[in-house]
Amino acid sequence: MLASTSKNYQRMIGRRKLEPNDPPPDLAIETDVTSKTTLDAYVAIAVPELWIYDGEKLRIYLLRDGHYIESDNSPNFPNIPLTQIIAATVELAWQASL
Repeated sequence: MLASTSKNYQRMIGRRKLEPNDPPPDLAIETDVTSKTTLDAYVAIAVPELWIYDGEKLRIYLLRDGHYIESDNSPNFPNIPLTQIIAATVELAWQASL
C-alpha cells in the first residue's frame, strides 16, 4: 500500500546519514504541540504529505501546487480513517491513565 504512493523511501533504504541533496520524506508527522513548525517550513522542503496532531485532532495536509490543502484522507493509507482512529486512540489513552 505505501509503496504505491511514496516516491522517496526506496532511495533512502540502508542510508545511515542524510545528505544535502536527499529527497524530502514522503510523510512528516508533527506532534509537538509546544513549538509547532510552520506549514511554510514543510513547503520549503516539499514534503508531499504532512500530519499534524494538535493535542485534540489529527489534520492531514497534502502538498498541491506549492501549498498545503487539508484532506480527510491520506493517499499513503487510503482506506484507513486516520483522523477518527487517532482521536479515539488518544482519548482511550487518556482514560486509561486516569
